Formats: sequence, structure tokens, C-alpha cells
Amino acid sequence: MVQNSIIVHNLNVLQFEELLKSTVKEQFDNFKSNITNTNDDELLTREETYKLLKIDSSTLWAWTKKGKIKAYGIANRRYYIKSEILKCLIPLKQ
Repeated sequence: MVQNSIIVHNLNVLQFEELLKSTVKEQFDNFKSNITNTNDDELLTREETYKLLKIDSSTLWAWTKKGKIKAYGIANRRYYIKSEILKCLIPLKQ
């Protein structure tokens, strides 16, 4: 097991607080950029789409047939655009 340790010498409380804030902010910004760098215009297969929505394949087929979700085809393959799928989600009234 690897243990990392930090030895702090000659830092007052304000300097330590500033160091801690900058480190946490940097880590948070890295985390946020990793989350927001997803490509929402990517094409999804049927399997990827129903897994994204956590639904059954028959539900995806029914929603596509009813026009709730728009599908695109190349030859006899169907694709869905991720950004359009996410736009189909509507807020529910509480």
C-alpha cells in the first residue's frame, strides 16, 4: 500500500488554506472538464440507446414507431443522435 504524505513547514494558516483551496479547485476543474467533454452529437446504435435510457429494446422500438424518438438509417441499420435523445427527456411535474 502506497502512502503519500505532505510535510508542511513555515506556512501560516492563511497560506495553508490558500494552498488547499487551489488544489481542490484544480481537481474539481479537471473533474468537471472530464464530465462535460462528452460528445452529444455522436451516433448511437439501438443497443447503446436503450442502455443509455435504461429501457428494453421493445420500448425503444415502440417510442421510435410513435415518433417520440427520431431514428436515422444507413442501409438496414438504425442510429440515434445522442443530443436528440437527451432533448426528448422532459421534466416531470412534482
